[in-house]
Amino acid sequence: MRIATTIFLTDETITPVRLARELEQRGFSGLYLPEHTHIPVERLSPYPPGGELPRQYGRTLDPFVALGQVAAVTGSLELGTGITLVAQHDPIDLAKQAATLDHLSGGRFTLGVGYGWNREEAADHGVEWSTRRELVRDRIALMKALWAEKPTAYEGPHGSVRASEAHPKPVRGGAPRLLVGGAAGPKLFAHIAEFADGWMPIGGRGLTESLPVLRAAWSAAGRTPGDLRVVPYAVLPDPGKLAHYAGLGIEEVVLQLPSADESTVRKTLDDFTPLLATAA
Repeated sequence: MRIATTIFLTDETITPVRLARELEQRGFSGLYLPEHTHIPVERLSPYPPGGELPRQYGRTLDPFVALGQVAAVTGSLELGTGITLVAQHDPIDLAKQAATLDHLSGGRFTLGVGYGWNREEAADHGVEWSTRRELVRDRIALMKALWAEKPTAYEGPHGSVRASEAHPKPVRGGAPRLLVGGAAGPKLFAHIAEFADGWMPIGGRGLTESLPVLRAAWSAAGRTPGDLRVVPYAVLPDPGKLAHYAGLGIEEVVLQLPSADESTVRKTLDDFTPLLATAA
């Protein structure tokens, strides 16, 4: 099992370069970064886990810029977003950013995508909340047209692009690896089966019940069963939990690091590093 990490990198935490070097030296498989462009102070959306919204949400570094630094100082560490708020991006620009990062890193990039929870943040980007899932679906299709080997036009309900020269292309062809974040449900699983490579369930709870449902949706869509990837995300680990994931056929897990200074993060990595041998 590959063990990656995620962290809210901010202007107050360990830097991307220092963290990247620590992760690669210790043998962690990857680094995934979340995204929030801004957090409106006058906010109605409740924080999903409950309580006050942590300080780091309003200070998060841009994940593509930070991962560009990570790519430049590593040779094997996988890079990912967890998650990119696709509805808040121009899809032509996002397609270019993702393909460029994948190209420059030698195919190490995973585009984690999601629908978001903060209505106020999305509204400032002009997103209609009730249709955001279909908007994301449409923008993924538009980006795939730009990533296609030959110039390909796309006309969708929310956007279009002319047949265009658009380079670089994702290294593996067609698209970088695409994982969808979100809570289990038929609509989410239908979208995963339609356009993605797998699922990023936050926290990794309830997989024993959810995985058969997702696998059924995947097979019903005509996808090859062995191609489905499920990557538990932002997990607070212990050996028993990792063993449980392994028993479910999980091949990658993403552990949550604290949004903190270098010494605190290094201490947490010291605690996590023995798990690499356990999961091997």
